[in-house]
Amino acid sequence: MEAANRVIFVGAGPGDPELITVKGLKALQTADLVVHAGSLVNPLLLQDMKPGARACDSSPLTLEQIVSLMAGGVRTGGKVVRLHTGDPSIYGAIQEQMEALEDLGISSEVIPGVTAASAAAAGLRQELTLPGVSQTVIITRMEGRTPVPEKERLSRIAALGATTCLYLSASMVERVVSELLAGKAFSRDTPAAVVARVGWEDETIVEGNLGNIASRTVAAGITRQAVILVGEVLSARTTGVPQKSKLYDRNFSHGYRREE
Repeated sequence: MEAANRVIFVGAGPGDPELITVKGLKALQTADLVVHAGSLVNPLLLQDMKPGARACDSSPLTLEQIVSLMAGGVRTGGKVVRLHTGDPSIYGAIQEQMEALEDLGISSEVIPGVTAASAAAAGLRQELTLPGVSQTVIITRMEGRTPVPEKERLSRIAALGATTCLYLSASMVERVVSELLAGKAFSRDTPAAVVARVGWEDETIVEGNLGNIASRTVAAGITRQAVILVGEVLSARTTGVPQKSKLYDRNFSHGYRREE
């Protein structure tokens, strides 16, 4: 299907305009209409639009208005890009948009982007999975105006003790800490970090543990656009990696290398 007959959802990355994928940038540069969340997407990305292309901020619009705007662009023969922050598959509310477009006979394509948790880990110079520490990464959120299923209550998830990345929860950081500790796998000494405005020029990193991260976050004035990372992997930069990966172990053979 030709690009003019569908809407392309593009992940813009968390903030740094250079973190958009090559494929996403090409779609942006050739679009006739770009519908973007002006409160979240870095406006520098819009400088890559072609002459004559139109950019519309979706921040004040409802779902119906956004879909109508995109559908109008498609029906006039234009190439439409829906530019989302981070990766659109994570808290991007794209499913409802694609469903509404499908009801109008308009198809969709999704180009993934760098999500905030990955960029936050990069800013911390931190691997989120370490042998013998954690081989699981959980992306979740604290319940706010959007409910969370009972089976996914943060205290239940925290009981796993896995590396946990929380979105959309910085304004409730005290409750986050309480729920994490209630899971019993984490303690007040468990390392934690909050990375705000990930990838932007004013990115802010606050580090500590579950005993002090809430007060430090509040003191830094962080209430939104932040990722909270929790887990023992965060101590690796100060205590060292307790167990090396087998991937590069001289005594570990695989299809491309024999053990020495």
